This record gives sequence, C-alpha cells and structure tokens, in this order.
Amino acid sequence: MDRTDRASRMIAAPPAAVYDALMDRESLEAWLPPDGMRGRVEWWDPRPGGGFRMVLTYLDPTDSPGKTSDATDVVDVGFAELVPPERVVQRAVFEADDPSFAGTMTMTWQLAAAGDGTEVTVTATDVPPGIDQADHETGIASSLANLASYLEGAG
Repeated sequence: MDRTDRASRMIAAPPAAVYDALMDRESLEAWLPPDGMRGRVEWWDPRPGGGFRMVLTYLDPTDSPGKTSDATDVVDVGFAELVPPERVVQRAVFEADDPSFAGTMTMTWQLAAAGDGTEVTVTATDVPPGIDQADHETGIASSLANLASYLEGAG
C-alpha cells in the first residue's frame, strides 16, 4: 500500500476559515461527503489524538456498493496532527470485511494562503488497494468543491 492519491483546489476563504471547517462537526457533515453521498458524524473529539467516526450513506447504492454494507461506508478517523491554520493530518480506517479495504490511510489537508484565498491540497497515502484511484481522486475533488461552496457561500 504505497499508493498516493491527491487533489487540490483554490478556495476563496482565508486559511483560518478553511481550518475551522475541517475541525467543526456540523461543517464536516455538510461538505465532506462526496456527490451522491450524505454523512453523519457518530462521535467527535477534535484534538490531537482524538478523531471522529463518520457514516457515509450512498444516495443510490446501485452502482456504488459500500465498503461496510451495501449502502454505507463507515470510517474511523484519528487526528494525527493539528497545526492551525496550516495542516490537518488524519488517519482513516474503513470498517469493512473485504481485506482490500483494510489498513490505515493517511489524509493530509495542507492549507496555504494564496492571494485572497487558500490553496487546499489533500494527499492520501497508504490508500487501500480496494479503493479505485480515479474514483478516490474524483471523490476528494468533490469534497473540495463542496468545501469551496460551503465556505464561499457563507461569505
């Protein structure tokens, strides 16, 4: 598991606002689920060593069977590093019977001030082989687009 998936996007909001959206339970539920999914945070502990558990539900699971059940992906995320307002490092583990989804994936959210906004780069390392790379990068890009809409619409 040495694959790296990556996506980035310019967001018209300051790094502190982006960081806050990464560290707020209700915000994550609103923007993190990619298109075609909705998310619910089951527990939340926003500190280094803490984390959260998110249940992602496919709105139409017909063509996208879930990792945990036919219609869901359940992921436990630990906060490995929190550097406001620059970086959030998460360790994600999917709840799945299929060993191709096993292992701990590291998601690094890097925030860099750029002009009037923030360049957000998400790098996923140690991606489980059961996760299709193109689908994963599309999903990350979708979450970033949702984040941009969430923050830019709030202004």
